[in-house]
Amino acid sequence: MSANLTILIIIGVLTACGVYLILERAVSRMLLGMLLFGNAVNLLILTVGGPSGEPPFLGSGAETEEMADPLAQAMVLTAIVITMGLAAFVLTLAYRAYRLTTTEDVPTDQDDAEIAARRDGEEPDQ
Repeated sequence: MSANLTILIIIGVLTACGVYLILERAVSRMLLGMLLFGNAVNLLILTVGGPSGEPPFLGSGAETEEMADPLAQAMVLTAIVITMGLAAFVLTLAYRAYRLTTTEDVPTDQDDAEIAARRDGEEPDQ
């Protein structure tokens, strides 16, 4: 089995760009970095899974050696769902930070006020 060199180079570039963007301070760049890194890992899993072949169904008439590996495909589908969930979470955090920093009419949360009052009453040496 030999892997396609072009796909391996693309995986390397996506990984490098993803890691670079994850290390940035802006949340939007971190999100893009996570998405690029997730796509690179998905391509890597598909590449390691072997060449494409016949559908992996019983009774399809294909020999076992000619069938595609269904495990790699299932892992990539799972990774796509996890990556989209992570993207939604980071977008929610970014939206929350935007709302807290750009509006003046943020209501005070009762729990936050209690924690701030407790913290003000503590000694700095403790």
